[in-house]
Amino acid sequence: MDDLPPAPSSPASAASGKGATLSPPALKVAYPGLLTASIMLATVMQVLDTTIANVALPHMAASLNATQEEITWVLTSYIVASAIATPLTGWVADRVGRRMVFVGSIIGFVLSSMLCGISTSLPEMVVFRIFQGIFGAALIPLSQALLLDINPRERIGQAMAIYGMGIMVGPIIGPTLGGYLTEVFNWRYVFFINLPLGAIALLGVAAFIPREEIKLRRFDIMGFGLLALAVGSLQLMLDRGQSAGWFDAFEIQLYFGLMLSGFWAFVIHCWGAKDPFVDLAMFRDRNFVMGLVFIFVIGMTLFSGLALLPPLLQKIMGYPVIETGLVMAPRGVGTMLSMVIVGRLVGRFDPRLLVGFGLCMTAWSLLLMEGFESGMNARPIIVSGVMQGFGLGFVFVPLSTLTFATIAQRFRGDATAMFSLVRNVGSGVGISLVTVTLSRMSTVNHEEIASTLTAQAPAVRNTLPQLLEGSRLYAAIADQLVSREAAMIAYVDNFALMLVLTLAVIPILLLLRRPT
Repeated sequence: MDDLPPAPSSPASAASGKGATLSPPALKVAYPGLLTASIMLATVMQVLDTTIANVALPHMAASLNATQEEITWVLTSYIVASAIATPLTGWVADRVGRRMVFVGSIIGFVLSSMLCGISTSLPEMVVFRIFQGIFGAALIPLSQALLLDINPRERIGQAMAIYGMGIMVGPIIGPTLGGYLTEVFNWRYVFFINLPLGAIALLGVAAFIPREEIKLRRFDIMGFGLLALAVGSLQLMLDRGQSAGWFDAFEIQLYFGLMLSGFWAFVIHCWGAKDPFVDLAMFRDRNFVMGLVFIFVIGMTLFSGLALLPPLLQKIMGYPVIETGLVMAPRGVGTMLSMVIVGRLVGRFDPRLLVGFGLCMTAWSLLLMEGFESGMNARPIIVSGVMQGFGLGFVFVPLSTLTFATIAQRFRGDATAMFSLVRNVGSGVGISLVTVTLSRMSTVNHEEIASTLTAQAPAVRNTLPQLLEGSRLYAAIADQLVSREAAMIAYVDNFALMLVLTLAVIPILLLLRRPT
């Protein structure tokens, strides 16, 4: 009797995980739960810094004696440095081990954060933000790769749900936390907050990530240089485009030319190199490529919405900084709720259906946002925010599962780095796109509304008859009202653009293969 094979588990038990034998994870660790908590704390710390400093920029400018245009380099330097360093993650992790990279990244990130907090001039701040971006670049792709490796295949959906909470909730609570720290304490505390978070994450990572075998991998300096040139030029073009006047400025034309040349030369080099910096063979996986397209668009819609709402609430609707954060907070609640649910559904339903449901929810929320008005209360903002957060949670988790379901394990480090890079580039493109649309549509809408304010217009005769008398005071009041409504319509135009982008990627679901 003892020699008989075990009875096969039923489909129900396999789906629930009870009575079924789970496949072994690629990396065995003693305490996977504690390790997951540690690496996700490090991820949240890094993601927070992409948005937490935004609300503190005016205070930084006054303290560092910088103009409003110059202080934007505090954001640009961090984004560009992080984008250039992200593709290095796979090579460095193979060369010195993921444990050493993770520990070194956390230490470097926290130390550079402390230096940012004690900076006394803009050049100092920019230099320390560059180091912060370099050290933080590896945290997100390494976190994703480790979660994929320490979990059996049957639990990857739940692991990606945990990972998605840090990636998507972090940018949402960033402005709220940043506004609170700036108002109650000082802008320097948006950097000092990383010390306790980093210390706890460091202890967990150092204790629970096992040492791995080092892989001797030649460094393709030419490939890295070309990719860094392309990515850095693209980020500079996106960040500097609006203030420089886009393609009317030689600076932007130069960045665009360097970007195209860098990407073209990079692909040609990797195609013929013996040991390329990025193995193009990973792009033969259809799910991986389609996943990159999806995360590019999700990066555009997610971060564009986060960039649009704070100025809309503060400048058009008159919300204070802290109340703005409170109104946006329910969006994060919707995301967390959906990820708890979808983490349990990924193994039971076709992930493509879950992604489709999430995209429909996101589109519905954007349709509601098209009805925003300058004089409305907070209820429509909260309702649409919860819906959008809920929908994006249903997109991110099964999308991550689909993207890495069929990729070879040897590509996992480079693939997660590429996934993070494409998401960051998508967010940069999205923010630039909505900024340009907001600026240009505000001007167009202002001209159209102002053209209707004639002497015969009922609105002028009944509301502002003083305009007919040539009053400069009431002319200024009328111009202010027109500008406000023109900007409100421009925000609605942006929500319509995001709706179109969201609907446009739904057909790509047909090109994804369901994982076995």
